[in-house]
Amino acid sequence: METNKAQILIIDDEPQIRKLLNINLESNDYRVIQASNAKEGLALAASHLPDAILLDIGLPDKSGHELLKELRSWYNRPIIILSVIDNEEDIVKALDNGATDYLTKPFRTGELLARLRSAIRRSQNIEPNEVVISTNGLEIDLVARTVKKQGAIIRLTSTEYNLLALFAKNEGKVLTHQYILKEIWGYGYQTETQYLRVFVGTLRKKIEDHPNHPEHIITESGVGYRFQ
Repeated sequence: METNKAQILIIDDEPQIRKLLNINLESNDYRVIQASNAKEGLALAASHLPDAILLDIGLPDKSGHELLKELRSWYNRPIIILSVIDNEEDIVKALDNGATDYLTKPFRTGELLARLRSAIRRSQNIEPNEVVISTNGLEIDLVARTVKKQGAIIRLTSTEYNLLALFAKNEGKVLTHQYILKEIWGYGYQTETQYLRVFVGTLRKKIEDHPNHPEHIITESGVGYRFQ
């Protein structure tokens, strides 16, 4: 079997969690390095430049939120938060500080692996000049500003297109309500989550086969949306 070249850094103070992650990652051909605290994790990230980091928020020597901000000052690859903390405030804070994704413990191994694959694929495969994004019969041309579903043109308003393009360019990443509102409508709209829900609803009706069971724009309850 060909070895997966992706290297994953685990930063977690729980030996049992590190052991579980190590077993599951290595069995899927990832190379794994581990750190039990923020200081060690920061040093390993700098010396090894892993393809992705799995980061626990509750570290013994420093808050994971602080470490996340330090890493994001120079590290631009995926950082997935794994934490027992599942309140909306902490999840939104982590995502706004640059986390690629957030999973609460206990997590399903299959889901973690799927999100990890998606995050690494996007970080490695998106080219700066990529102009057409295609997924499951949906085609978004970022230059022509056109959207096709199974080859047929879908007519979107300017705002609907901008929203879809933002999702597509961040495929696999959870985008918070506040981030989306700021990017599409500006700072004055960052609390208008109901406004966003209305536009997501109309967009789903146009691009999804089953809007009530979407395959492309996935709701992350209380936090935001993820495009897949």
